Amino acid sequence: MTTIKDIAQQLGLSAATVSRALAGNARIPETTRDRVQALADQLGYAPNRAAQSLVGGRTSGFAGLVLTDPGYGREDSYLGEYISGLGHGLAETGIDLFLAAIPQGQSELSVIRNIVTSRRADGLILGRTSEVDPRVDYLITAGFPFVTHGRVLSDALPYSWVDTDGTAAFAEAFDLLYALGHRRFALLTIEEAMTFRHHRTEGVMQAMERCGDPSVTLTIATSPRYDPARRVQVVRDLLTADPRPTAILAMFDSLALNVLHVAESLSLSVPRDLSVIGYDNITSAAMARPGLTTFDTDTFSSARDTGRMLVERIKSPDADQQSLLIRPKLVLRASHGPAPA
Repeated sequence: MTTIKDIAQQLGLSAATVSRALAGNARIPETTRDRVQALADQLGYAPNRAAQSLVGGRTSGFAGLVLTDPGYGREDSYLGEYISGLGHGLAETGIDLFLAAIPQGQSELSVIRNIVTSRRADGLILGRTSEVDPRVDYLITAGFPFVTHGRVLSDALPYSWVDTDGTAAFAEAFDLLYALGHRRFALLTIEEAMTFRHHRTEGVMQAMERCGDPSVTLTIATSPRYDPARRVQVVRDLLTADPRPTAILAMFDSLALNVLHVAESLSLSVPRDLSVIGYDNITSAAMARPGLTTFDTDTFSSARDTGRMLVERIKSPDADQQSLLIRPKLVLRASHGPAPA
């Protein structure tokens, strides 16, 4: 899709001049306006109607969040908090949020294509961003406004995103437990190629390399994200291994809560026998027994910022892309302690 920047580059003009020329601004010389319009027609340029209507206060009034089944962020309160924050960020400019729920087996990309071609929304928010994500590739090519919650692995793609710094958080968690005497670590992760999995694993590996202690061991246990029975079995195998880890870093809180439940069933005391740290600070983390040490990602605020960022993309589709990396805050509760003797 040809953009104003493409036309400006070919004519040696600024994007602002091209935009004004296409709008028929009388301050732009007629010869320049004619040149711009001629090239726009030649390249098949089509103005972004959503952006134009937003500037004039006449939007379709909707931004879409696409949800796949078995569900993006369905664990505990996370999804509700995220949707609430997103709605606030959009509503500030009069845009409402709609949810597109996609049953398992249906193509998410086909639904996104339908939304884009029918212009039923002014922009989209993508969640569950994977390391290589065809949705991102498609929306970049289509020139459709969107923001991702999370990011793809490549740093070269031009798109806007909001994410939390899982690399720094998991390095901090490792350092905390290492200082408490732990040397047998486990990382409880997922099979799905979500980018957050890569960054959080990288944080642990970097911290291990930094400490340079050959006595440190790391076991990586992997389970499907949405298979509860298999997840429990993976945790049970981890906790009955010989030797078993004394510290477990879980990719997110619902995994960490599984560890607490299985540990209790095996008569393992947390944190006397085993330390556990999660990520996301969902409501159940504070209510667990013992209370789960975790990282607060400020879900509401990050979702609100995502909504605001999307509005900016709709208003100014040719502006530079934005990114926001949020540093999570460690919430110290009762699920971690000194390594067992």
